[in-house]
Amino acid sequence: MKRVLVGLIIFGLLYLASYLVVRTAYSEVWERDGNTYVLFPSSIVYYLYRPLMYIDGPSTGMRFHIGPHQ
Repeated sequence: MKRVLVGLIIFGLLYLASYLVVRTAYSEVWERDGNTYVLFPSSIVYYLYRPLMYIDGPSTGMRFHIGPHQ
């Protein structure tokens, strides 16, 4: 039981760390409205991190988009 708990904690920390790396790497200020967006490279990556976006968006004002702006 203790191993499972430690494994879940490690998985959660790695998930959070990978989200922060992706968020930093793909952040861009859109000149049209001056807001900062995370431009995810694919819908798979977008939906992988969607649970964290529900917390990150309202708390930081960050916006999210799949692919580049048109």
